[in-house]
Amino acid sequence: MSYQKRTAALASVAALAGSAVLMSAPVAHASVVDVNYQCKTPIGDKSAVSPIDIKGVKSGAGYRVTMSWQKGVSSSPVELGKGAMSPSATIVLGGADSGTLAVSGPANQAAIPANTPIKISDLTGTYTPKKTGKVTFTPGVLTIKALGTTTTCTPSNTPGPALTLDVTAAGGASDSGSSGGSSAGSTGSTGSTGSAGSGSGGGTLPQTGPADSAIALGTLGATVLLTGAAGTLWLTRRGRAGQARR
Repeated sequence: MSYQKRTAALASVAALAGSAVLMSAPVAHASVVDVNYQCKTPIGDKSAVSPIDIKGVKSGAGYRVTMSWQKGVSSSPVELGKGAMSPSATIVLGGADSGTLAVSGPANQAAIPANTPIKISDLTGTYTPKKTGKVTFTPGVLTIKALGTTTTCTPSNTPGPALTLDVTAAGGASDSGSSGGSSAGSTGSTGSTGSAGSGSGGGTLPQTGPADSAIALGTLGATVLLTGAAGTLWLTRRGRAGQARR
């Protein structure tokens, strides 16, 4: 085989290898979902639709999950002073895992005027995978505690997942392993006074899950491409040197 053909073949193999490595990097899928909340409040039923997104960042052996509201939900007939309202919620796990993840956030940092939609602060929790595979995260029940009262808001429109992650369980457990998600603490309620289902105690989302792996695999792909380019240059120079000696 001539050195020109060897050069072309080596370059093609290097390019294909690099592309295969990059394409194999896991990717998380996140989207904003509209949730139609039906709220049970001390003064009657209320409803509100809010777009919600859920994000995850790798944190140790698990993921730090953040749930964000883009619009306010429910309202209060009286002003809620600074620090008077405390929110919490659950996220429903699906796919390779099951159960719920409890998330919570700080009290309101500013007073909320009467009869004004209550803007929920970002709520966070820690998820530790117990199974390997794709796990979905769907908004669940929202609980608002203020002035000694409890308001419970339940999704009525069966929203789809706001986040899907391709996760690996600690110790490499497969779908046949133990079930259930885990969370940091538990809050929430199932009625105006009852307590809500919560995740079990958890440990510690590739960023939004797989970004770390994607970076590592991308670096490997780049290394393969550079190696191929170096081999191509060496063969080209060798071929030219052979021709010069002739």
